[in-house]
Amino acid sequence: MNGLDGYYNIFDLRAAAKKRLPRGVFEFVDRGTEDEVALGNNRAAFERLKLKHRALVDMSDRTMATTLFGKPASMPLAIAPTGVAGMCWYHGELELAKAAAAANIPFTLATGAMTPMEEVAEKAKGRLWMQLYVWHERKLSYEIVERAKNAGFEALIVTVDTGANPNREYNPRNGFNMPFRLGARNSFDMMRKPRWLTTVMARYVMNGGLPRYENYPAHLRHSVREDPSAHAVMRRDSLSWEDIKIFRKMWPGILMIKGVNRPDDAVRAVGHGCDGIIVSNHGGRNMDSAVASIDALPEIAEAVGEKATVLLDSGVRRGSDIAKALALGAKAVLIGRATLYGTAVGGEAGAGKAISVLRKELDNTMVYCGTKTVDEITPDILFGPRASNTAAALVS
Repeated sequence: MNGLDGYYNIFDLRAAAKKRLPRGVFEFVDRGTEDEVALGNNRAAFERLKLKHRALVDMSDRTMATTLFGKPASMPLAIAPTGVAGMCWYHGELELAKAAAAANIPFTLATGAMTPMEEVAEKAKGRLWMQLYVWHERKLSYEIVERAKNAGFEALIVTVDTGANPNREYNPRNGFNMPFRLGARNSFDMMRKPRWLTTVMARYVMNGGLPRYENYPAHLRHSVREDPSAHAVMRRDSLSWEDIKIFRKMWPGILMIKGVNRPDDAVRAVGHGCDGIIVSNHGGRNMDSAVASIDALPEIAEAVGEKATVLLDSGVRRGSDIAKALALGAKAVLIGRATLYGTAVGGEAGAGKAISVLRKELDNTMVYCGTKTVDEITPDILFGPRASNTAAALVS
């Protein structure tokens, strides 16, 4: 028995991460925004969906294997961009990327990552996607795009749902705002987590100093104690469809936009050359009254059809959630918090544990529902009016 065998689901990993991480770091990962309505609704929306068991189907030759953008993946899953991974584990982004490569699923590196994209590409291998925030001074974002292209990243994901800084009130209360400032509260908080302090922060200090935003342009590559968002050049409120046109011309590979919950926006994205649409409310971390992603998904999948690949992000904690998303029109789902919890507990092995938990749960769900392949996961497995309405829409 190894140290991860006692974790049986994502919620077990969450509880362990809460014990290991300082409060400020854990709540940055775990919580939402304002009253956390969207955060709770993401889970409630999944839980409202019920599945129908199919009896007497020989499932001995089932498979979760699929293709994403023409390339094989072991299951319909990818790792979402999570900028705080490097605070959960030393070079946590690299650990996550290695776990994704070992599982044969794509990994997305966040703009605010604390490991250089070139190092991730060299050491992790696998299928690599790059997330991009578009700043007011566009040439700085263009530099990131060029770096990702030169490093061999397969896809560019433009995040489009963060035009304003989210109102996450718990961060300043915990002393975990950016820039990170040492005070009595957060110093005491970190001292109470000596294992994290020695295995994460001390390692950064011993290897060059506090963690930095390694994928920013050189003059903005500050440590976490300085706030790059204070620079006017990094504001995001001027992003428009004209920018998507430019990125389509710049980027030779797969282009996706993340943060869509309106069908008309999804259709417009297709018209601007996007290959993928990620239905997301940013994990409930931005607009607190945002619709749950799983509730927004069917209309978007219907509107897009086969013109682009539709993916679902936000709220996935169980393998059955993946099946529900596929039944409502997604090709795959992205997970953020689930693998961050695992990373915080055990680095690459912990992230791999989270992936394996979801894999087992999806496998069980497929057996119960009598679906031998992920392509057989259709609205037919859903119970109630939602199933018939979705089925009619997707085939119309």
